[in-house]
Amino acid sequence: MKKVLKIIAIVVVVAFIVIQFIRPDFTNPPVNQAETLESATQVPENVQAILNRSCKDCHSNETKYPWYSRIQPSAWFLADHIEEGRRELNLSVWKTYEPRRQRRKLGEICEQIQAKEMPLPSYLWIHWDAKMSEAEIKTICDWTVAEQAKIIETN
Repeated sequence: MKKVLKIIAIVVVVAFIVIQFIRPDFTNPPVNQAETLESATQVPENVQAILNRSCKDCHSNETKYPWYSRIQPSAWFLADHIEEGRRELNLSVWKTYEPRRQRRKLGEICEQIQAKEMPLPSYLWIHWDAKMSEAEIKTICDWTVAEQAKIIETN
């Protein structure tokens, strides 16, 4: 029995070492400043601070990769979340969205942070500072509602 456990432990350690060489690409796509959310809308400083702290790591091309992005299998988990986050909403390419999609995304931002679906609970395990207070949620929601009205008025 001890021999079997020893073999299993060796296999696990070797597998862990081997998977460290299978890395996802963590290169951020280039940011065209003319396509960003900030170029398309008025983003107050307090809203910008919340978006930078709580949203942009997964929902922009300006991801700051943490130390655990260099350790497998957590890097694969992280890469998948970032890819999915950018696919769902990418603030770096905001201006490329049709006005209808922009309005919908603004509404979804508010809905998801009110429901505490965003930031993802798994993100908050390590990024405690990304958690939004009720006042910050209200600030973001008030801003998204105001921006939705502007898009409706101009399009």
